[in-house]
Amino acid sequence: MIPENSEPILPSVPYQSCPVGVSLALLGRKWALLIIRDLAIYHDQSFTQLMDRNHGLTARELSFRLRDLQKEGVISRVRDEEDRRKVHYRLTKQGEDAVPVVTALVQYGIKHHSARVFKDKKPRELGDLYPEKHKNFMLGRLRKFALEK
Repeated sequence: MIPENSEPILPSVPYQSCPVGVSLALLGRKWALLIIRDLAIYHDQSFTQLMDRNHGLTARELSFRLRDLQKEGVISRVRDEEDRRKVHYRLTKQGEDAVPVVTALVQYGIKHHSARVFKDKKPRELGDLYPEKHKNFMLGRLRKFALEK
């Protein structure tokens, strides 16, 4: 919790543009975080698989988002080695750095919007959803930062 009457939490290195705003310029685009979520959970996914997992997403919008995420280096487009006509998408190292953002949104949603997320409407914690072995991936470098003393 943030204590009352506390000092502002300012970064030790000043920046010219807000990193949240710069990041949201890409990640805040419609469907971008859901595409990253699916590639984090299911790994290599085809265009059709991404469409099927995201009801309401149009082929045109998915095409735009995949192109944007590729251009920014968040995902890569990979041709199938056995059938060169097939294409899959996967997260790059930069894309994996966005997984903790998705994880934070999952945590917020399962805690504060549990009535819309779960049939039993009960709030959950991340540990209730994901096995221990996936913590390092789901939290990425934030886990190390959180555990530093």
